[in-house]
Parts: sequence; C-alpha cells; structure tokens
Amino acid sequence: TARAKGLVERIVIYKHVLRNAAIPIVTLIGLQFGELLGGAVIIEYVFAWPGVGRFALQAVLNRDFAVVQATVCVVALGFLLINLLMDVIYAQIDPKIRFA
Repeated sequence: TARAKGLVERIVIYKHVLRNAAIPIVTLIGLQFGELLGGAVIIEYVFAWPGVGRFALQAVLNRDFAVVQATVCVVALGFLLINLLMDVIYAQIDPKIRFA
C-alpha cells in the first residue's frame, strides 16, 4: 500500500521493510551476547586466560561459595542488562512496541 500511495522506494524500504525485519535480528544479537558470556568460561579455561570464567571455575573447584554466588550474580546482572538493552532497542525500532 505504501507504493500505491506513491512513496519513494527508499522510504518504503527504510520505514516499512527494515523496521519490521530488524526485530528478529535484534533478538538474535541479544541471544548471541548471552552465549558469548556463557562461552567465556570454556575459552578462558582452554587458552589459560585469566578472567571471570576461570575465576568462577576455580571457585567451584575450591568450594568457595561466596565467590560462586558473586560470580553468578554478576553474570545474571549481565544477562539482565542485555535483555533490558534489547527491549529499549525494540521500542526505538518499532514505536508500536510499548513498555508496559
């Protein structure tokens, strides 16, 4: 219908096509960031890099429960911030999506 109203092809693509196509892409990017945080443990252990993942693994092996709890809280906070950022990006991309 946008073409029938006489809109230029570029405006049709940017306003109608890309706006609707960007939502699943943003979802996949958010999921990839979550997997990136989870995969850090394996990469740090395999390549012997110091980091939060290796630190958490050593804490589990040494039964240091306070460090394990803190690490889980930090990783959970990271997931929450990523999900919040994805929701804000959804609202910016498509104004029909509102915060409830």
